[in-house]
Amino acid sequence: MSTENTPVDAQTRADVQSILDRPSAQVLIIGAGINGIGTFRDLALQGVDVVLVERGDYASGASSASSHMIHGGVRYLENGEFRLVKESVQERNRLMKLAPHYVKPLPTTIPIFSTFSGIVSAPLRFLTHKQGKPKERGAALIKLGLTGYDSFSRDGGTVPRHRFVGHKKTMQKFPKLRPDVKYTATYYDAAVENPERLALDLVQDALATGSHARTANYVEAIGADGDGVLLRDTLTGRTFTVTADVVVNTTGPWTDETNRALGEATQWMGGTKGSHIVLDNQELFDACAGGEVFFENNDGRIVLIYPLNGRVLVGTTDLEADVNEPSVCTEEEVDYFFALVKHVFPTIHVGREQIVYRYAGIRPLPGHGDTAPGFVSRDYRIEQTPFAKSTKTKQLSLVGGKWTTFRALSEHLANDTLALLGKTRTVQTTELQIGGGKGYPTTASGQSQWVKRHADALGEARMRDLFQRYGTKAAEVAEFLASYEGDAPLASLPHYSTGEIAYMATREHTVHLADMVLRRTIVAFVGGLTQPVFDELASVTASALGWSDARLADERALAVETLRFLHGIELEAAAPAAAPARNAEKATAASAA
Repeated sequence: MSTENTPVDAQTRADVQSILDRPSAQVLIIGAGINGIGTFRDLALQGVDVVLVERGDYASGASSASSHMIHGGVRYLENGEFRLVKESVQERNRLMKLAPHYVKPLPTTIPIFSTFSGIVSAPLRFLTHKQGKPKERGAALIKLGLTGYDSFSRDGGTVPRHRFVGHKKTMQKFPKLRPDVKYTATYYDAAVENPERLALDLVQDALATGSHARTANYVEAIGADGDGVLLRDTLTGRTFTVTADVVVNTTGPWTDETNRALGEATQWMGGTKGSHIVLDNQELFDACAGGEVFFENNDGRIVLIYPLNGRVLVGTTDLEADVNEPSVCTEEEVDYFFALVKHVFPTIHVGREQIVYRYAGIRPLPGHGDTAPGFVSRDYRIEQTPFAKSTKTKQLSLVGGKWTTFRALSEHLANDTLALLGKTRTVQTTELQIGGGKGYPTTASGQSQWVKRHADALGEARMRDLFQRYGTKAAEVAEFLASYEGDAPLASLPHYSTGEIAYMATREHTVHLADMVLRRTIVAFVGGLTQPVFDELASVTASALGWSDARLADERALAVETLRFLHGIELEAAAPAAAPARNAEKATAASAA
């Protein structure tokens, strides 16, 4: 989907204006997926004059299509990627400390149906990186792999070591598992419950360092212009040039496309499509027993089922893909997901009526020739190339990368950028908590005490909702709400209020209605985006941002088409006849706050 149908009353946004007022920087980063955002934050912390632009919303491309996992990558051991596993495990442990409001420990259980299966085929796959004949890994091989995995995970007891149990204890905990299961192996990884909000925290951390950090979403790079990059504001259609000493390409699967637009053709990328579905299925939710079920399907593909935000996430596929085509979860993939659920939970019914959300994205993997998709490296590298015909501007491009290692990757990319600028690092990010993770109490009693201390104006129940959504940034949101005239619970979504939607609209770079329903909130992800909810969110967002009726109609149409095409959610674009009145004066005040 695109935003080519520009709303009729679009005006230059403050974020864009700050770049127009000073169209130069030491560093221009193109692409605000998690790695571009992480690098933006890191460079901003070093005091670098840095601009970040993104053609869509923050973390709306490949970064929005992950399995919501922060994991060490136990299966990467079979690929021989020991450096990546070690870094991934370290970063998993670190992120549980730096972003504890969003990154939570996740017990992960592997059901095992044989003892020695895979002993021959796995080493051959390790050596050749060819898929070969699919064969489930047996207990001996999994035990060997998890023992090695534990050796990378020694970090002060951040997560427990793996454990094996036999059939009887397995069936006591997982009574819906296939009855021929012989063992289960359980180890710990982590899940990021709301990755888009974690990305927003990083953006806000960067901007808080000072005016040397500037950013704008819905601004795309369309070409080179001398020593600068020609940019286009997709909202207004306005083009302008930003010059920089270093241009950093972090556009993920579209890295080659971006380089081609800038005048330096590359052929580094070869991403694969991964799809997921989200199910409202209480029986399956309960069957997972509070953790992820992680296993190898009959075709050799590693897949997962786990409870997330009150629903069940099922994924993922690994298919060849074209970055120039929209990524959608197909009906064939849905059938595949249903089959894999049946593979381990044969008595649990799953059906299309239970799907509340579906999504797909292209992984930013390097080109891989005839290597099987599952064996393509998940590691990253940084390439330096000339920038167009410029003799002054330098360019770096990121190839690869994933959510788990974004902090370490950003540190590496920032260090390379600093070297090109002749600067050295002054701030370390290894122990620097992120956004609402700052001062986050990690015990239940500590969290209850934090809520009580900040509950004076709003009450404990409301403060608890905010704390769960924002971590310790809930205090900032509560302050906004306390001064927001007429704040009231939404009629269709009472755990949110008009003031909170206004906060997200005016303080969190919301440009389109789709930003609100897909990334500022998780309402769509959990299946809560009914027609009344959509109508009310649209009205309150429009009020907060001062949209005209024509702009609101455009935004509703764009959001409805996006939700239908990419996520399988059917809504009506036409506004209801008796839509709530919007308060223009309140919108102006909220925007100026």
